[in-house]
Amino acid sequence: MLILGGTAEARALAGLLSEAGFDPVTSLAGVTQSPGERAGSMRSGGFGGAEGLSHYLVAERFDAMVDATHPFATLISNYAKEAAERLSLPLLRLERPAWVPEWGDQWVEVANDFAALSAIPPGARVLLTIGRKEVLPYLVRLDIAGIARMIEPVDMEVTGNWRILLARPPFGVEEELRLLSDNSISHLVTKNSGGEETYAKLVAARMRGIAVIMIRRPRKPKVPTVADALSALAFLDQSVSA
Repeated sequence: MLILGGTAEARALAGLLSEAGFDPVTSLAGVTQSPGERAGSMRSGGFGGAEGLSHYLVAERFDAMVDATHPFATLISNYAKEAAERLSLPLLRLERPAWVPEWGDQWVEVANDFAALSAIPPGARVLLTIGRKEVLPYLVRLDIAGIARMIEPVDMEVTGNWRILLARPPFGVEEELRLLSDNSISHLVTKNSGGEETYAKLVAARMRGIAVIMIRRPRKPKVPTVADALSALAFLDQSVSA
């Protein structure tokens, strides 16, 4: 079984597959320098598009593939569908449900980073939690300031307006409340990644009455999709035995 992605769901599925007697191989993009341990084997780096992924699937004689990548990782999801169709290989997407606003939330939903950046008013103090790849346009805006939280450091000089906070989830509500208060945060900018590990920031923002600029998920190709590792295991068990 080939699992694409370093998400918490991918890690949980690798454990379940290993316990069930399957041989999971988890493929990571190689962005995070110290990925967490997981059951089965791991590989790191790209494949060379859909064609390279197809060659790898054939060479390693995989029986099925699971796209458990981040909800915003569109490119590899497109490659996965194309490769699976070429080889008539079972493909499943394992993707956590998106967050939805609750009573008391002050969300502004936007389509992308450009729209998110435009939605931040001058003078705002921002908690930015979008990872490190797309932060540059935010960090060079001189009329806003705040904290950019990420797992790996950025390869750029950061102005005095901003502070980089390196931290790995999960985060708790009390921890997030302190971060918001200690840094006088007025706006939270985040992607709709879903999941429990980083949900506490939304609870804290709700409790503090802080505006949330939420970047919607991009469209991914249509494939069979489940929301949890147990459902994925059942699907894969049925696909292989069919």
